[in-house]
Amino acid sequence: MAKAYSFLDTHCAIVGVGGAFSLRDGSSEDEGIRVAPRTAKNDLIIGADGSGLHSLRADKSANVTITLLKNSPVNALLSAMYNIQQTSASLWGNNVITIVSSVGDVISCTGAAFTKQPDVVYASKGGTNTWEFECIEMHEILAASIV
Repeated sequence: MAKAYSFLDTHCAIVGVGGAFSLRDGSSEDEGIRVAPRTAKNDLIIGADGSGLHSLRADKSANVTITLLKNSPVNALLSAMYNIQQTSASLWGNNVITIVSSVGDVISCTGAAFTKQPDVVYASKGGTNTWEFECIEMHEILAASIV
């Protein structure tokens, strides 16, 4: 098992129409990369007598958020990819995002679509651009290997 963690040892990439490249280069060290399931896996209903019923949801969807420094060259790559993909429904939502970390986490998100281009802020400090994706399926294995 890894005894230390560093964002430097986390690798994230996107593959889709218009490109295949690392998403970690120029990532903001503070905000970085976030993967979040879109819904709870379970619904619990409690009856009038106190008995319960669990319902397992088949939903495997997730949101992926990539926060890049304002000057990261990955912003231009994602922007070009977005512009190509938005021209046709056949090009939209076919991205695959993979994340592998030194602590052994392996996450694969398929059917990924851009939610929108990032909000652009010009201020006294350079700041960040936040790219958001909605993914149909997320498969994750946390701490999958011994490093």
